[in-house]
Amino acid sequence: MTSTGATGAAALSLPGFGRTEGAVRRVYRTERRKLASQLAIRLVALICLVGPFVFTGILKVQSGSPTDTLYGVWVHSSGFAVSLVLLAFTGSWGFPIIAGIVAGDMFSSEDRYGTWKLVLTRSVTRRDVFFGKLLAAATFLIGLVVLTAVSSLLAGVLLVGDQPLVSLSGTLFSSGKSLALVLISWLECILPALAFGSLAVLFSIATRNGIMGVIGPGLVALAMQLLLLVGSGIWMHMLLVGSAFGGWHALFDAHPFYGPLLVGVIVSVLWTAACLSAAWAILGRRDFAGTPANRRPGWAMPVRVAGALVGLIALLAIAGNWGPVGVTATRLQADLIPTFNRLTILQQRELGRPVAPGARLNIVLPSCSRRGSTSRGPGDWICTLNVLIPTAGSLPPQPTPVTYDVSVQSDGCYKAQSPPAFIGQQLMRDSQGHNVVNPLYTIYGCFNTM
Repeated sequence: MTSTGATGAAALSLPGFGRTEGAVRRVYRTERRKLASQLAIRLVALICLVGPFVFTGILKVQSGSPTDTLYGVWVHSSGFAVSLVLLAFTGSWGFPIIAGIVAGDMFSSEDRYGTWKLVLTRSVTRRDVFFGKLLAAATFLIGLVVLTAVSSLLAGVLLVGDQPLVSLSGTLFSSGKSLALVLISWLECILPALAFGSLAVLFSIATRNGIMGVIGPGLVALAMQLLLLVGSGIWMHMLLVGSAFGGWHALFDAHPFYGPLLVGVIVSVLWTAACLSAAWAILGRRDFAGTPANRRPGWAMPVRVAGALVGLIALLAIAGNWGPVGVTATRLQADLIPTFNRLTILQQRELGRPVAPGARLNIVLPSCSRRGSTSRGPGDWICTLNVLIPTAGSLPPQPTPVTYDVSVQSDGCYKAQSPPAFIGQQLMRDSQGHNVVNPLYTIYGCFNTM
């Protein structure tokens, strides 16, 4: 809250306002003006607007690509891939940080400036203030998500192009379908962003400390990213609101599955309801009528909250193996083999070679094994596909092993890379002499872990 905080609070307490049915709307308008006047919010909006163009411009002047991120290898081939790469980054780190900046100091600032009595004396109830502030924070959060989505799409399409996008199953999506799916993916991330916003509100009210409210969601997001690497069960992983940002992955499969997306929506709503209920329970019982304190709130409550979070994270880490195992060799093979087939056909057609309708490779004795002490769960895997290559004359086809190093995440999404001995380099020349991405060099895919 800037210096306009006291002015905004005083505006709420003017005698002419009274307690009418429009009290929440008046609080909303005041908080909206206060947020719009903050330098931090303006800087975040500027980054959301300009950042995607800067990122795409950097990609244009260099040959490298963020291959570790889903769709990262395709950022030079389709502008829609650029938007999805930015969505993956902002979902993991950007939106939790933005949520903290927007909502992390909305309530604690009233404690810092000592304006609660001024706000609640005659103008509005604490319920009006609570919901008015929430609506203002939600408006800015949704607005920043939409701004980032539009900016990333414009940057990708204008600087790279609107070429068709390769699906996570090895098929081609038309430009129109790709655009629709990208827009739906960004919209799906609004709910988990609001969940992190409600978490920022809870930190702000519980600790009365703006620093905890601002940095708390980012720290929780970091902890969730680490917890997604622990254990092989799906229950704990699916209950983390951070995993809800990846619900869009299933939409880009040739045969989309909606279970993870639906679970992500439900988990986001539950997190939002739980955080806001706890925040209101604390705010509703707080005494603002006593003698105002002559000192600023200390760090006792933030330390208690941090200790409780550490204990909760430890409990969740222990629960990492609860529930059925989502990542298994059978599921990985069942997704990788058809994806490899379709991408091989795509590769051959880009090279100008005729491919008969319905053609596919003859793969025998495929095997996938996990590198580590356990044979299932997310982590590093190695998969070998024995491709039967026809030979001249009467000789039987000879199996040619193709080995992929596969990195599998807890949500079933993976990245597979192979040495170029059989599949070639990352870039190849198509039938028209243009340098294009070799579809077989890096394979992205996602399978249903439920």
